[in-house]
Amino acid sequence: MPLIALTGGIASGKSTIARRLESLGAVVVDADQIVRDVQSPESPVLREIATAFGDEVLDSSGALDRAVLGARVFSDPEALARLNGIVHPAVRRESQRRFEVAFAEDPHAVVVYDVPLLVEARVDDPWDTIVVAHAPAEERLRRLIELRGMEPREAQNRIDAQVADEKRLAIADVVVDTAGSLEHTEQQVDALWQRLTEE
Repeated sequence: MPLIALTGGIASGKSTIARRLESLGAVVVDADQIVRDVQSPESPVLREIATAFGDEVLDSSGALDRAVLGARVFSDPEALARLNGIVHPAVRRESQRRFEVAFAEDPHAVVVYDVPLLVEARVDDPWDTIVVAHAPAEERLRRLIELRGMEPREAQNRIDAQVADEKRLAIADVVVDTAGSLEHTEQQVDALWQRLTEE
């Protein structure tokens, strides 16, 4: 019952790796989806965020306005730390619950936690393997601008708000190089899957 952490910087190809692993049979638990779930309208986490950052981070329906909140925190390390202090404990509890459910349903499951902020929040958890999706920062910047339509400054702020690539690479058991073709990335993931299932 291996528990795998999959991490990488923004636009590093992490989601591509997660989808491939899921297609091969892994159970993928998506940290970003958990964040959305724990911040749903009327949730205790969302109320705490609104208290900390003001009601202007909510839209007219009472849901979180991610763009407004993102603009507030990604250029302000103190504000980002305050937000993480609210969100991370709730995400930790919910992710742990989902891991337990997956292993209860299949004790031999390979569970993959797709988590952008592993270095920042969960590096000391008992992972069996840490997989890092890696592409150079200039390539990730290009993807954010060309594929996601971000303004260059916003894209750079998003990259700068995350830990340096060196810190992610330093904790990696496996690095998947995502700078090349999709086929090259998938070949590496297939080899990883073979290793995980053989172990």
